[in-house]
Amino acid sequence: MPIARSHGFKISYEVSGDGPPLVLHPGMFQTGASWRAAGYTEVLEATHTVIAIDPLGLGASDGPHDAAAYALERRVASVTAVLDEVGAERAAFWGYSMGALTALGMAIHAPERCTRLVVGAWDPVEGFASGVAHALHHFGLPADTDVFALLTQAAHTDPAQAAVIDAGDQAAFRANFVAFSREGELASRLESATVPMLMYCGTEDSWHAPLREAAERIGAGFFSVPGADHLASWKRAGDVLPHVRPFLNRS
Repeated sequence: MPIARSHGFKISYEVSGDGPPLVLHPGMFQTGASWRAAGYTEVLEATHTVIAIDPLGLGASDGPHDAAAYALERRVASVTAVLDEVGAERAAFWGYSMGALTALGMAIHAPERCTRLVVGAWDPVEGFASGVAHALHHFGLPADTDVFALLTQAAHTDPAQAAVIDAGDQAAFRANFVAFSREGELASRLESATVPMLMYCGTEDSWHAPLREAAERIGAGFFSVPGADHLASWKRAGDVLPHVRPFLNRS
């Protein structure tokens, strides 16, 4: 896989297809290849040059153990380093979950590098904290629960994510988790964003309401994936792509 370098770290990515550049950024315990496995890449590469990134700490990219390496501005810098490496001045960007956090970061820190942003399943109002509160309440767990261990255990029930976890660096995973769990309110910083955005979330995902409200607040498009929780919304490419492709293909 080709690599770019950002702040001294290796960022791996894969390029396929032909057309305007489109960056795909996965969530935690996923890699760039996860988009193809879930049925997105083959469809998108018919109209776009797809740039699927292994985010820092995942797949073939470097995995630092310092949470500071995964700060939002650093996540954005990793993406722009890849764009520089492939010679793309601007690109569309689609991120899911942790990748959606990075998409919001692109709107804030590097809007000049973006043509369009697709934001799937993140809470721009309270950040990851709202998901933690929901999970602890749902399972009746105490406030001092090791949320990283809980997240890892839940993700491990999905075979695709289990493969990423088993092949990865646990210390890098935890550092990554610590960083994104600290990211808080972003919605107010998006109000002046000029990049066209489309947001979506499963109706059974605890982040559905805050993401929909944020979209309304900033004038972004929004659609729901009916009956889907966080993982199911990701897996339902056939329901998501008919909404996203027309948005990406607008001139």
